[in-house]
Amino acid sequence: MTKIIALTNQKGGVGKTTTAVNLAASLAALDRRVLLIDLDPQGHATMGSGIDKHALDGSALDVLMGEKRAAEVILDCPEAGYALLPGNGDLTAAEVDLLDREEGRERCLLEAIRSVAVEYDIVLIDCPPSLNMLTVNALTAADGVLIPLQCEFYALEGLSALLDTVEQIKDSVNPGLEVFGIVRTMFDSRNSLTRDVSKQLRDYFGDTLLKATIPRNVRVAEAPSHGLPVTKYARFSRGSQAHRVLAKELIRRLSL
Repeated sequence: MTKIIALTNQKGGVGKTTTAVNLAASLAALDRRVLLIDLDPQGHATMGSGIDKHALDGSALDVLMGEKRAAEVILDCPEAGYALLPGNGDLTAAEVDLLDREEGRERCLLEAIRSVAVEYDIVLIDCPPSLNMLTVNALTAADGVLIPLQCEFYALEGLSALLDTVEQIKDSVNPGLEVFGIVRTMFDSRNSLTRDVSKQLRDYFGDTLLKATIPRNVRVAEAPSHGLPVTKYARFSRGSQAHRVLAKELIRRLSL
């Protein structure tokens, strides 16, 4: 059964898109059929998958607005190993258009991908770094949330607001929504703040905090400029191996 997972954190710079792209590639390398949806107007997941966001015949905006079917827009990314519903700056228009709708505005993505999602084992949604209507659509469509989190003080503060939003979505439009896990990114165990924040997370969230951690790694940072996940760009690097460990943990946790 397909699992739809929204990767979200309203704080930017926590490695959300990097995690989305490399997790998608790692899951695909483990023989899962994966669709990655780029719902971030920055289009970084699209570029990181080797697709030029400036030369799209169709994007996630067209699908959200009902102007094209998802199957018409989804692209194959053979180098990365997964399928992609691409996004770009056009998605900024979706925020206004969705707000203008009187009914069903939070369900546009769910309705748009319902027919194609069943063709995949896992659908990953890369959300914008804000709690807007695009994020609400992702949370409404998702079975669960994966939260990339950098181990610093302000990240904890933002996590509280995000969890409040998840509860609001559960109460209003998606009662089955779960938090599938919190994954620590840009992780450096030598840093005392990292260790302190990790302990707080473990004490408060227990098993919701995933064991896998994503380290700071230069190969991970270099990979997007080559249009490749780090699992393809430098498969034996620490960053590549960490994302593979994360993929295996999710597979076990969610019985994927």
